[in-house]
Amino acid sequence: MLVWLSDTLMQLHSAFSVLQYITIRGIFSLLTALGVSLLVGPVLIRKLRENQIGQVVRDDGPQSHLSKAGTPTMGGALILVGITVSTLLWSDLSNHYVWVLLLVTLAFGAVGWVDDYRKIFRKNPVGLPARWKYLWQSLIGLVAAVVLYQSALGPNEIEYIIPFFKSVAINLGLFYIVISYFFIVGFSNAVNLTDGLDGLAILPSVLVGGALGAIAYLAGHTEFSAYLQIPYVAGSGEVVIFAGALVGAGLGFLWFNTYPAQIFMGDVGALALGAALGTMAIIVRHELVLVIMGGVFVVETLSVMLQVGSFKLRGKRIFKMAPIHHHFELMGWPEPRVIVRFWIVTVMLVLVGLATLKLR
Repeated sequence: MLVWLSDTLMQLHSAFSVLQYITIRGIFSLLTALGVSLLVGPVLIRKLRENQIGQVVRDDGPQSHLSKAGTPTMGGALILVGITVSTLLWSDLSNHYVWVLLLVTLAFGAVGWVDDYRKIFRKNPVGLPARWKYLWQSLIGLVAAVVLYQSALGPNEIEYIIPFFKSVAINLGLFYIVISYFFIVGFSNAVNLTDGLDGLAILPSVLVGGALGAIAYLAGHTEFSAYLQIPYVAGSGEVVIFAGALVGAGLGFLWFNTYPAQIFMGDVGALALGAALGTMAIIVRHELVLVIMGGVFVVETLSVMLQVGSFKLRGKRIFKMAPIHHHFELMGWPEPRVIVRFWIVTVMLVLVGLATLKLR
């Protein structure tokens, strides 16, 4: 919004010209979202406690989690507020990527909100039935994929690049829609599965989101994209503003979600963040790099799939409990150790993902 006002404001004072720079607006977006989260967080926690909107803990999970029952949940709304306010304030609202990202994030957040609402207010442990949750996720993911396909300005915006290979770019055609759909829906559920310990999902989301923002800046710059031999995506630089908002809102939420958590994200936050990461990767044409950087999310999801598949086919479990973070807890690792080690792994994977930009 401030971008629209910048021409008028520059007539008042030349200092307002900084609003034309994506990097400056990205920094302000991060700080704004962080400030909103830190200001709104205590109010939201208090309201959730007053209305007894607390976490329901699995009886078959680690015994250490029983003390978490009743902790305020649906805190992902705090993240969504920070992202929305900051994105609308600092983005160029004529950029369609901004609207795709924001609407996908809010739509998946709405699906998660319904799921959380049914669990907490209607005392339904299942929440939103899986078939209905997947249906709505699929509809939103398909619409987003079609919009991105239809708005592509050239073949480079629908090419599938392979990390570490500078000359490999596969023109997907209509298959772009299928790939995009799976990344949006898949990472939405992957982050949701990871969100099982205090701060476990949010910091990897922040790290990966920040890295995707850096890639977006490079992909939206003609000289940088040519130098690195990555697809140039016109207008993708504005994704930096959304990424900044995600990082700021995520860090603000982590302030209250760090161990021992004062508030939990709930599906309203986890589904939204995963969908946002998937959509960002699609826009900047770095889906496989997202798989590398988001390796923690991928492994968490695979652990569930392997556990279910093994039990159905062999009648035996591979892990003590899935997702895999619970396996390590049942092995005797204290919760903070599991969390921090998963964070460290994510830092390393993000660095590997960023290295693919040059190692081509």
